[in-house]
Amino acid sequence: MERLFCLAIGYGFGLILFADLIAQARLRRSAREIGSHNPGTANITRQMGLRWGLAVLTGDLLKTGAACWLCAALFPEVGRTVCLWAGLGVTLGHNFPVWARFRGGKGVATTCAALVLFSPLWCGLCVILGGVVVLLTGYLPVAAVVITAAALLPAWHFGGAEAMLLALALLALMISRHWRGIFRAARGEEHKALRKHS
Repeated sequence: MERLFCLAIGYGFGLILFADLIAQARLRRSAREIGSHNPGTANITRQMGLRWGLAVLTGDLLKTGAACWLCAALFPEVGRTVCLWAGLGVTLGHNFPVWARFRGGKGVATTCAALVLFSPLWCGLCVILGGVVVLLTGYLPVAAVVITAAALLPAWHFGGAEAMLLALALLALMISRHWRGIFRAARGEEHKALRKHS
């Protein structure tokens, strides 16, 4: 039951879409109405600049951290996997917000935050690996999936089967949100993150 509460609490935090809040405040438009129509860091950065993209990223990291902290305080018996339960909830809320007809973001920041909170060293290295993938290929969708896939091993090592299943759920969500981008990258049609586009 505690784990279901963690999912629910996380989902509630995930419903706060900082990209939408910033776009509404600055442009009087939803983030789903501009650029790639994705309420996330990359879209806001392209459309509004690095400053506002970093604001979105910070907000998404903070809401994940807040959900994990609250769940850890309420349910210490769950152990370190509480970060994965709460993080999965946040990612579900972020990706599928009920108030926006389930049209949300892609959950990269929320997933990475939950993984790093679960295992700061090893999952932190997974995030660094994703950064290397971006530097080498320029493709954010590929890096997002690589980060989550690489985190499967530390999830299993530090949390056993339960953490492994949660990490697999996060990986499935990541693939479901990025498979089109991965296919575009394979065809050389995906926008590269480190290249300006007209």
